[in-house]
Amino acid sequence: MSYFNLSPRTYVSGADSPGSSVFDLPTQPGRKLWNPSPQAAGQSELVHDAQESNPTFLVISGGTGCNSICPAFGNACYVLPVSDDGGSSSEIIRVLGGPSIGDIRSRLVRLMPPAPPSSPLDSIRNLLAYRLPADRSEREARDEWRDIVEGRSPLWSGIPNDRKELIRGFLVHFENEVLKRAHKSFSFVNGSIGNYFLSAAQEFFRSLPSAIFLFSSITNSQANILPVIVTNHTVTIAAELENGGRLVGQCEISHPVRSAPSISVTDDFDAPSPVDALDGVISPGHNVLFNSDAKDNYEPLDARISRLYYINAYGSEIHPAPNADYIAHLSMNDVLVYSCGSLWTSIIPCLALKGVANAIARSRSLRAKVLLLNSKNDRETDGYTAVDYVKTIARTLNASYHSHSYAGLGGADTTYPVSAFVTHLVHLKGSSVDVDVRQITSLGVRCVEVDGPADLPAAGEPHFDAASVRRAIHAILEAEI
Repeated sequence: MSYFNLSPRTYVSGADSPGSSVFDLPTQPGRKLWNPSPQAAGQSELVHDAQESNPTFLVISGGTGCNSICPAFGNACYVLPVSDDGGSSSEIIRVLGGPSIGDIRSRLVRLMPPAPPSSPLDSIRNLLAYRLPADRSEREARDEWRDIVEGRSPLWSGIPNDRKELIRGFLVHFENEVLKRAHKSFSFVNGSIGNYFLSAAQEFFRSLPSAIFLFSSITNSQANILPVIVTNHTVTIAAELENGGRLVGQCEISHPVRSAPSISVTDDFDAPSPVDALDGVISPGHNVLFNSDAKDNYEPLDARISRLYYINAYGSEIHPAPNADYIAHLSMNDVLVYSCGSLWTSIIPCLALKGVANAIARSRSLRAKVLLLNSKNDRETDGYTAVDYVKTIARTLNASYHSHSYAGLGGADTTYPVSAFVTHLVHLKGSSVDVDVRQITSLGVRCVEVDGPADLPAAGEPHFDAASVRRAIHAILEAEI
């Protein structure tokens, strides 16, 4: 057995390579890549497995809403936003800047392969999923962090020394970056060790995709995760309300904090880049103690959200380019899934970008474009029906995301029907969100009703699990044959 292997190798072909898996490129099981053999000469395109038994998925989601249903997508690429400003991500952004990595870290940990308890891989999972206590004092949190970064914490038990020193090296780098900004008094309360590691890797490589690759490599993960925007700067979203109001930042939109975000442009960050409109940072406020469970108890918005857009450090609207790999994958996969979760702060940030609408509407590979409807509304969608969800997605994709043009037709856009973006709506039986099948069908969207988990309490709210999503997808693809 290879020294570098951390878990049973029943899931990766060629896993017994003698080289360190730290530098072995993770591959997607089941996806056929370009074959450079003589028989394939002249073929310059990637070829994927489009067999009925193994469809490929492109899943647009947030960090937590999709985690429980990931097993439903055997061969999937996940697109996640980088605009979250809650939890420990908010403190990292406040002090160090950079894109939000909390949602990506959550998905990377979730997609780590299973391993026996106390195995090296299980020990790495426990370390990178660990969160410093939220109910301790700052001094207690710092003392525990010191034990971790200096290698004395019991969390290191069971982790091979090569992996330990690699991970610890990046945690030391994170500590060094924090100390450079000691005047900002970084808070370690409720801090995620996985976030610290991923943030340090992103800062070191100056590349979020490279940091994701490193995380995947040291955890033997086959995760294929794409940040929706590739940037080294902080990404901020804003919501315009129907009454003309504006909310800045994901937390303020989805789960408001005590103090509103304020725009801050200081000398602590690099000079504004002439090519990256995202340069700068909008302070995320005191969101470090945010708990996602608190989203169930919310104060309704003053008015419905009319649109969501990106802003720079000066509060001006900008139009960042989406990750080129995201656009490419829209023409490579069989099924597009808009996951359950926060509509306006998880799904829409992945759609409100130039080029995405055309890539979805004109894709020749996508056999189905499926919306998994939330079983209940939240602050962002209070009072919504299923029709509102569908129309919000279509309206966002049909909007223009060009900079102002003053000559010619450079900003002209095509308006697509709803069915060009959503072909199927999957909803749970007993959902509290109203589903008008007749009206949705009139939009060219087919409705698929599924049962939730069988062990759900009688008074419990239905929710998707991997089995229910798998049944729905199977029914949809069977009907497409």
